[in-house]
Amino acid sequence: MAATASQTPAGDDRNLVTIDENYLAPTFEDRLQIFWSKHSRTVWTLTGIVAAVIVGRYAFETYAAYRERQVRADYAAASTTAQLQAFVQTHPTAILAGVAQLRIADDAYAAGNYASAREAYAAASPLLADHPLAARARLGAAFAPLQGGDVTTAKPALEALANDTTFARAYRAESAYHLAVLARDAGQVAEATRWVELVTSVEPQGAWANRANQMRESLPVVSAPAAAAATVPAPAAAEPSSVTFPGKP
Repeated sequence: MAATASQTPAGDDRNLVTIDENYLAPTFEDRLQIFWSKHSRTVWTLTGIVAAVIVGRYAFETYAAYRERQVRADYAAASTTAQLQAFVQTHPTAILAGVAQLRIADDAYAAGNYASAREAYAAASPLLADHPLAARARLGAAFAPLQGGDVTTAKPALEALANDTTFARAYRAESAYHLAVLARDAGQVAEATRWVELVTSVEPQGAWANRANQMRESLPVVSAPAAAAATVPAPAAAEPSSVTFPGKP
């Protein structure tokens, strides 16, 4: 009996082969088809996630750049103390907020408002974080009370800075020098000598070391047994107790 057109010829089983991981000799195209049939949804999901991350990161960076430009523009527009204070309140986490607070402190210091200057310097220090200007803010907070005659507040603050080995060398030397001046003016020769030695050891070639060496030459010689408790009148020509901030007289 002849085979009809709808019957499959004998021995022709090409349409009966299933291409999957059990197929003995799949080609590369076969492997790709098997993978895609099983994981296409996962691939599309991961592709969407990666694309979203890339777009999100670009959007964030674009916004951050715009925000930074806006902060800089606001800072540039602030000139008065009130405007600087408003800038700090508007952008409390910006590094420029610390710079603005430092400017407020410098203005108060220059005007002789040492109590206000101390508060402003103290506020600037944490805002500046690890910025190099943070060291100047710390020094200003310690020295402003001294300029206002508040030795009780200034002395321990200066001592903390002078003994802080992580503090900037120049500012450590400056702090120690002013402590030497205080000790000398109080007739504490041994104490003054100790601070002078710290100045010259911290920054041997600096300007404060030169001033400290000049002070050393003017200090009376104290015998060892009496060194710890020695008190003598202050020299006639007293060294000035002044601090010089960058850009300030």
